[in-house]
Amino acid sequence: MKIAVAKEIEVGERRVALVPDTVARLVKKGLEVWVEAGAGDRSFFFDDAYEAAGAKIVSDTAKLWGEADILLKVGLPQEREDGRSEVDMLKPGAILIGFLNPLGEPAIAQKLAQRGVTAFSIELIPRSSRAQSMDALSSQASVAGYKAVLIAAAALPKYFPMLTTAAGTIAPAKVFVMGAGVAGLQAIATARRLGAVVEAFDIRPAVKEEVQSLGAKFVEVQLNEETVAAGGYAKEISEASKQRTQEVVTEHIKQSDVVITTAQVPGKKAPLLVTAEMVAQMKPGSVIVDLAAEQGGNCACTEPGKDVQWHGVTIIGPINLPSSMPVHASQMYAKNLTTLVQLLVKDSAIDLNFADDIIDAACITHGGEIRNQRVKDALASNTQQSAINS
Repeated sequence: MKIAVAKEIEVGERRVALVPDTVARLVKKGLEVWVEAGAGDRSFFFDDAYEAAGAKIVSDTAKLWGEADILLKVGLPQEREDGRSEVDMLKPGAILIGFLNPLGEPAIAQKLAQRGVTAFSIELIPRSSRAQSMDALSSQASVAGYKAVLIAAAALPKYFPMLTTAAGTIAPAKVFVMGAGVAGLQAIATARRLGAVVEAFDIRPAVKEEVQSLGAKFVEVQLNEETVAAGGYAKEISEASKQRTQEVVTEHIKQSDVVITTAQVPGKKAPLLVTAEMVAQMKPGSVIVDLAAEQGGNCACTEPGKDVQWHGVTIIGPINLPSSMPVHASQMYAKNLTTLVQLLVKDSAIDLNFADDIIDAACITHGGEIRNQRVKDALASNTQQSAINS
């Protein structure tokens, strides 16, 4: 049983799928772990540490991909500069585990199915207490929420905490967090630690107590529809509810020094929460950090990967924030993957028990077919849209 760790080649990706500590755990269970040479360099886990943990360092990329029984990655398989497709480098029957974005880019699932690869998409791990230790979406979102506040604090031209000085008293910054999922809650906690006054909004009323437990004020909007989707995620709401929400939050945005937006819907464009008109009403020097930038942004003025100035307000659209903290992001992700691998491997053999809700939910391809209905629907929708465009 060969478990392989691929070196990420996507621009800007600094994380690695396993760290030496987790390699050691798998080796103790009798599993052979291969690590591509230099796979951990950008996250400060070097080859000698992997070797000391019991891993075999492999310089031949084609050999690593072609002989792996289970291949672990962070991001999507790529098309390499030499023209090779990483999907085609996998042997039929191999297992691939990573952030595969099957709802946003379902074509990758089709390619994996055609190759005969069994693929597990980390994004589809269910939100349950049993799956908590495998929930990489949450572990990486916590990194993003933390880092978003640090970025905002660095960009804001004033202090976060209240200060009493000989020159007078300085009022604390006002931070408004939109979305109280994992990223939002971490942002709230971090902003509070830095001394800011924090308010938070979420369409799910059930998160009110969590927000208040962190010392923030919860902004409530009464909506006459269900706002929670399967797995505890926020659900896309109607246009009428979006309008009602914007009316309520506009005044809070106007009064804030920092706005952090975190709302995302898997496989869809991020909902618009902050209009250009709202931005124009904010105080000069205010900062917006849009964590949904890669999905189009929660703010109308967001440009992914750029800092934008709009009427004196700085709108920051960071991409792949977890990668900016590769040490802890990799450690948490590696623990998530290790726990999932241990669920899939029994007595050094792969055991795909689809009666297990975690295995069933996360597996998107198997036996040459796409087995997840949501991914099938996303692929059909993309195919239909392509036909219309052509």
